[in-house]
Amino acid sequence: MFPRTQSLNIPLRLTALALTTMLAGCSLNPFSGGDDDAAIPAAASAPTSASYDSSAQSSVPEYSGPVIERVSEPVPLADNHPNEYVVQVGDTLWDIAATFLKDPWFWPEIWHINPEIENPHLIYPGDVLGLVYIDGLPRVTTVRASTYRMSPQARVSPITQAVTSIPYESVSAFLSSGAVLERREADRLPYLLSTRGDHLMASAGNEIYVRGIDDAALGSRYNVVQVRGPLIDPDDNKLIGYQGRFVAEGTLRRSGDPATVALTDSTQETIPGDKLIPESVDIPLNFYPRAPSSTIDGRIISVVGGVTQIGQYMVVVLNRGTRDGLSVGDVLTVYQTGQTVKDRIGGGKVRLPDEPAGTLMVFKVYDRIGYGLVMEATQAIHIHDTVRNPI
Repeated sequence: MFPRTQSLNIPLRLTALALTTMLAGCSLNPFSGGDDDAAIPAAASAPTSASYDSSAQSSVPEYSGPVIERVSEPVPLADNHPNEYVVQVGDTLWDIAATFLKDPWFWPEIWHINPEIENPHLIYPGDVLGLVYIDGLPRVTTVRASTYRMSPQARVSPITQAVTSIPYESVSAFLSSGAVLERREADRLPYLLSTRGDHLMASAGNEIYVRGIDDAALGSRYNVVQVRGPLIDPDDNKLIGYQGRFVAEGTLRRSGDPATVALTDSTQETIPGDKLIPESVDIPLNFYPRAPSSTIDGRIISVVGGVTQIGQYMVVVLNRGTRDGLSVGDVLTVYQTGQTVKDRIGGGKVRLPDEPAGTLMVFKVYDRIGYGLVMEATQAIHIHDTVRNPI
């Protein structure tokens, strides 16, 4: 039921915010390289007091920016949806979309920008969003902007006050609890050559010599990651990456080849061959949830934190990436893999069907892998469970 996906390829979306400063001591993007860049019946009910006719908008300036190609059938609305909603501090775009829609990833098809509002693509705490009907189809628009947004100070206030698509605190958790190194990226990362002095291993207070640090400013911070087991794609048995574990943090004291890094904190000793990852991060947190434009059929191959069961707001790694058509903002349904059981009556073994277990949103994508945040979990989710286009 996803003929609507063609309407989602036009770049009407929240301004992407590149988050480059992280929480102290736990900020890290394991891929800091440069390859990244809605239940209402089918027929809509009669318009309520919140409805209006699009022909009555003659006094509103015409918006000249990009326009989403709309579908001719209404998007299913959530049960008990409001006619108006006041955006709250801490809301995410997913939260707001789920308030109005049965399936939040249809948000781009009902979001109607208000050309009278500066930066109409952004939503701020205090904004009043209204459900209206235009040409008989439901749309959500900004009814009134918050005082924050309309005040003169809005021009100098941090843009991070705008509502993000996913909760940053959930994403940042994976940065401090584990890492997955894509194979090609792991090969390019700086590595620990040796420890200064008569030490086979190093910890906080020691200095280490590192090769592969280029054009970094003195004082730049790095996280040291110990490369662990390989990540094998269960579909083709190819190596696509490595599991990693954070073991230390340090600061660049002297540039060169080798460079000198002073370890400032550690959880265990570092050894030659450990990888160093710059502390800066580039994770866009503002984008519209949408169905993938390509057919995706992949699996969860890892979960950050080493747990065996996966729940809401946990970060998972997928064996699908840009080469498979996966993009940031894509929403996927997670299917719990059906067990194989013995047929005690008819004989033989029967594989039970896969059952929907949750929904995730992709927030970071590379060639062969993608990072997803579990937005909903209706059943326990496990490694090797399947991810596919929503239905």
